Amino acid sequence: MRALPLTDLPCPACQRKPRAFDAAFAAFRYAAPGRQALQGLKYSARFHEARWLADSLASALRQRQSPLPQRLIPVPLHRGRLLRRGYNQAQELARHLGKALDIPVAPSLARRLRATPDQIGLSAAQRRLNLRGAFAVSAGIEGLHVALLDDVMTTGATLEELARACKAAGATRVEAWALARQPLGKVTS
Repeated sequence: MRALPLTDLPCPACQRKPRAFDAAFAAFRYAAPGRQALQGLKYSARFHEARWLADSLASALRQRQSPLPQRLIPVPLHRGRLLRRGYNQAQELARHLGKALDIPVAPSLARRLRATPDQIGLSAAQRRLNLRGAFAVSAGIEGLHVALLDDVMTTGATLEELARACKAAGATRVEAWALARQPLGKVTS
């Protein structure tokens, strides 16, 4: 899984080991200027960045041939982290992206069951273990084609675990969307 920006080409790693999600898309690599905009949104509550970032992803997604999903689900934060931060950056992005693509945003379909340590600095295996069983998805997802939205995809462990929960709850197709793709080992924040 590499979710290379702006490509519909099959990922060789995903072909070797299929993922719980059916497709992955990222608007750009985790580099300037997107990185600064994402960090500003995530760590400094610069909400105006969400519109530009969402428009960037919407532009990339409009280039593909596949039908758009029926629901957009932002990756949920645990309630403790949400209280500390005061907002969910994925939900802020989803609000703008949903408008841009005319997709209903459904944050209430998924929830984080437990607080998980920050993923920064963890290996791919540690990230998967850290997130195992971390999400629950409501019964309202049966038969739907959904997209999961996160700000940055590194190994894809978060989106993978949430996709697994969506499939278990009856989603027929699950796509993993991120604003930026950050290769493991290059995490800087």
